[in-house]
Amino acid sequence: MLNRFLFARIDNSPLIIFRIFFGFLIAAECYGALMTGWVRRNLVDPEFTFNFIGFDFLQVLQGTPMYAYFFIMGTLGICVALGYKYRFSMIAFTILWTGAYLMQKTSYNNHYYLLILISSFMCLVPANRSHAIDVRQNPSLKTDRMFGWVKWAVVLQLFIVYTYASIAKWYGDWTDFGIIKILMQDKADYYIIGGLLQERWAHSIIGVVGILFDLLIVPALLWKPTRKAAFFFSIFFHLFNSIVFQIGIFPFLSLAFSVFFFEPETIRRIFFKKKTPYVSNKIEIPSYKNLLLLLGGIYFLVQVLLPLRHHIIKDNVLWTEEGHRLSWRMMLRSRAGTIQFKVINRETGTSEFVKLNDYLSKKQKRRLAAYPDFIWQFAQHLKKEFAEKGEDVSVHAINSKVSINGRPYRAFINPETDLASVPWEPLRHHEWIFPSSLED
Repeated sequence: MLNRFLFARIDNSPLIIFRIFFGFLIAAECYGALMTGWVRRNLVDPEFTFNFIGFDFLQVLQGTPMYAYFFIMGTLGICVALGYKYRFSMIAFTILWTGAYLMQKTSYNNHYYLLILISSFMCLVPANRSHAIDVRQNPSLKTDRMFGWVKWAVVLQLFIVYTYASIAKWYGDWTDFGIIKILMQDKADYYIIGGLLQERWAHSIIGVVGILFDLLIVPALLWKPTRKAAFFFSIFFHLFNSIVFQIGIFPFLSLAFSVFFFEPETIRRIFFKKKTPYVSNKIEIPSYKNLLLLLGGIYFLVQVLLPLRHHIIKDNVLWTEEGHRLSWRMMLRSRAGTIQFKVINRETGTSEFVKLNDYLSKKQKRRLAAYPDFIWQFAQHLKKEFAEKGEDVSVHAINSKVSINGRPYRAFINPETDLASVPWEPLRHHEWIFPSSLED
């Protein structure tokens, strides 16, 4: 059974058309980031970007070089779509995109993380064996088949993503539609639909459909009797998300994934009418079978366990944010905060309050006040800056308060803690975060 699923040879049309879609989409993402000013706002203008903790060395790339960085990524995307120097282009893009992801988290998006996973997958698969410049230059590369594991790896990855996204929504602020009301408040001026999005019945529909779509879409696409209906509903669902939430290429990438759920013959007839069909389904056991099963098993075990890590970390993830990222917890909360930073010279005892406007953009300040890793990271930045001036200082978060999903502001960070001296431990709770009061 396992051999039939993973090692049967099937038509590679879904992989080939996905490569084309994927290449143009990642190019659009990168060129779009340049044209909309996203790169300037997040990676050029800020004096300090909140990189992922442990990747401070990426700060050296900050500034005007990021324009060229994103232009190169966009160009690599075009090369991927055309199947030109595919392996090099895909690996180079994956490395650069991962670097860009780790450089900043002020504009964090779960979809950026998904793009790392899918890009890494695309580095490993033979997506340039048809309808590619590489094949024209080297005809020996051409083939019309691929192993079944290519399809099922994509399906399993999407099943994990959507299932965890659905499970995460089963909590009070989503099921009473309160967070949806908050998310829709800044959509009121949208043409035609803005007013409708403020209605309670609209919040109810969005809430229920959000849970059910994420839970059922992968099984519905896999089951032939519901496949077409699920696909057409996916078009509506993802276009709605694109219009309302403006989340870049992700809705279109999600639709592109659909090619792996249809029969390869169907995809070939639609997109590659002149392509030679492959219908053998012959089972061929590759020499790397055991290695594939081992590495694939480890990878998917990590993918299953990583979103669960917040359950072993003390307190409520909605309050602490510990274990939130890389867990497919999408559009679940709205955070707002207030904070001041007090720097105390250890030798003289003199103190001063930091002027945040001298360091951070408006968006960075909003993030800083509400997220503990931002707070800790900025304290480390201040410690380093003062050390360069010859001062040994402690850094304290003063008047730190946070509101979760419109609740009253509550004390968040212990002002007695010297944040410049405590370590960051990614898999443990930080006791300088005051206990959650979300149950109140």
